[in-house]
Amino acid sequence: MAAFSDKFDRLIARHEELSAQLSSGAASGQEYGKLARELADLSPLVEGVRALRKAEVDLADLEAITADPKSDAEMRALADEEARSLKRAVPELEQKLKLMLLPKDAADDKSAILEIRAGTGGDEAALFGADLLRMYQRYAALHGWKFETMEVSDTGIGGIKEAIVNVTGKGVFARLKFESGVHRVQRVPATEASGRIHTSAATVAVLPEAEEVDVKIEEKDIRIDVFRSSGPGGQSVNTTDSAVRITHIPTGIVVSQQDEKSQHKNRAKAMKILRARIYEAERNKLDAARSAQRKSQVGSGDRSERIRTYNFPQGRVTDHRVNLTLYKLDKVLAGEALDELVDALIAEDQAAKLAEAS
Repeated sequence: MAAFSDKFDRLIARHEELSAQLSSGAASGQEYGKLARELADLSPLVEGVRALRKAEVDLADLEAITADPKSDAEMRALADEEARSLKRAVPELEQKLKLMLLPKDAADDKSAILEIRAGTGGDEAALFGADLLRMYQRYAALHGWKFETMEVSDTGIGGIKEAIVNVTGKGVFARLKFESGVHRVQRVPATEASGRIHTSAATVAVLPEAEEVDVKIEEKDIRIDVFRSSGPGGQSVNTTDSAVRITHIPTGIVVSQQDEKSQHKNRAKAMKILRARIYEAERNKLDAARSAQRKSQVGSGDRSERIRTYNFPQGRVTDHRVNLTLYKLDKVLAGEALDELVDALIAEDQAAKLAEAS
């Protein structure tokens, strides 16, 4: 970590400068909040640097004792034991610091808009889409996140053609963003008399929720159409023009909302989804590589494109990006074991970033 030494010195100096500024009362209002956030972000890094440097100094002192023939034999034995422990701790502290120094995705702390759509496989794909929706709802509950359904187009037999939900909480996007892609299911449908295994697919897209400060949408750039809400099969569920369709003219992005009886509420939901989609489009422009990756992950919903397979006959879930298979299908679908897959994906992502940085 010698190459990082100057950077560590600068981090500590900045941390001390921020502490002094905030203590002096020189900053106030928005400036105070900005400096306080920077200090909070720097504090764990500075604590890590100080812990590493203390461990390195302690290790050098212990090694000096063990190398000194004049030292008491019992003292040398104790020093040797402590030195072995520190030799294991120092690389762990270094690795932790390297991970903390990786560039952060600005959207990681945000809430998310989660979109699920049935892909290839007809009714079975729609039923699987409903399974995924329940899985994420349970996963959100386990993490203490708020799970708000914004739009659901159901098939009337327990499946969904499409669902859009707002998952709200700290660090939601950081954990859910790796769920974007094609999810494949292999099982015997309830309607299959011969017991033959079918393969179906559903697509998941996870977008960081954008605030108004992230995306400024001008009134002149949108067209709003209102129409009468309708249920499955064209059945009227509302006698007023409460459904809303918003078209963002510069990008061509179209969002419709009809779940609420109030036109005002449908418009607010549609604007939230529209902001998220525009924000994601802007992020993709800034990061062409990520855009290509997301497109390849989400794909068209065809069976052959997949990031994860849920095999019911064998009770297993396989994530093809990290070659990880868990024989815990029920627990994954209950949201309980999903973190095992997410943690593996985060670790793989961090390892790739570390390799690029080195």
